[in-house]
Amino acid sequence: MNRPAVPHTQDAPDHPATDARRRHDPETRGFASDNYAGAHPEVLAALALANGGHQAAYGADDYTANLQRLIRSHFGQRAEAFPVFNGTGANVVSLQAVTDRRGAVICADSAHIHVDECGAPERVGGLKLLTVPTEDGKLTPELIDREAFGWDDEHRAMPQVVSLAQGTELGTLYTVDEIRAICDHAHERGMKVHMDGSRIANAAAALDVPMRAFTNAAGVDILSLGGTKNGMVFGEAVVVLEPDGVRGMPHLRKLSMQLASKMRFVSVQWEALLAGDLWLRNARRANSMARRLADGVRGVDGVEILYPVQANAVFARLPHEVSERLQKRYRFYFWDEAAGDVRWMCSFDTQEEDVDGFVAALREEMAR
Repeated sequence: MNRPAVPHTQDAPDHPATDARRRHDPETRGFASDNYAGAHPEVLAALALANGGHQAAYGADDYTANLQRLIRSHFGQRAEAFPVFNGTGANVVSLQAVTDRRGAVICADSAHIHVDECGAPERVGGLKLLTVPTEDGKLTPELIDREAFGWDDEHRAMPQVVSLAQGTELGTLYTVDEIRAICDHAHERGMKVHMDGSRIANAAAALDVPMRAFTNAAGVDILSLGGTKNGMVFGEAVVVLEPDGVRGMPHLRKLSMQLASKMRFVSVQWEALLAGDLWLRNARRANSMARRLADGVRGVDGVEILYPVQANAVFARLPHEVSERLQKRYRFYFWDEAAGDVRWMCSFDTQEEDVDGFVAALREEMAR
């Protein structure tokens, strides 16, 4: 039987012909989100390596098998990774895995699972979120106890999980000791601990510790491991750190529509990040640019930095009309428009000149 000729990857030109066209200016930079950044070149190279030929689908491929080895090297020998499409999917699948139908999850009122996921944990995950106000986005044992009660009350959703984000939605970080204290407190009350680690690499870089130091070693049971904000094209992963307390992960991932058929293209991106130190290099770059940005705006009269700049986010308050003018020059979001609060995010590809140009533009607009 004659097969149509298919060019081998190694024979393809550096820039293969395509009908697609570039439709953006690749020199454009903004501070709206680390999701605005493209993919790191090493990640794109890894995708090309995984292309060509046939590999088993739905995670039975060589790349996903190797990912398990890499995950164990970062998170301990009991860890198991389940690649998924996106962060909301990772959170929903993770929380489903550690709750019953009557279960509830305690989280900060600023948590991504509460504010930015369109109700998916509750609507799709079938659980209840019990939110706690915080000053800096961080939970404490005392704050957790505001909702950690009523396990025998048939009229109340049962608190079964504490969900914390590292880093938080306000750009702040937990110390290793703070996470260990939360885990000990939750476990003493029969609850498990989930970590939303969409920016876990930035946290590890800022704290200068391995990711395991504040995850499995501190007592976290299940982790949403974020890669898209750190240089991947798409894909995150659920990492089960304490397998004895988790049931049915393969089925939960499938019924939550997070099972990729061509999973090798998710897993090989993780290999590009985790096999060496690319994950750390990218995070350190983003963090250092946020510190540069914060240092640059601190001396501008009328600009107030709202929270400690601990990772790759800067939250500030400035006159509303200045932000509106500045947004025409650089993309960024209001965080609390009524108060004039804004968020500036730095990415793995943010350059010194990007930050310096933004600070200069801010000074110009403030002086008008």
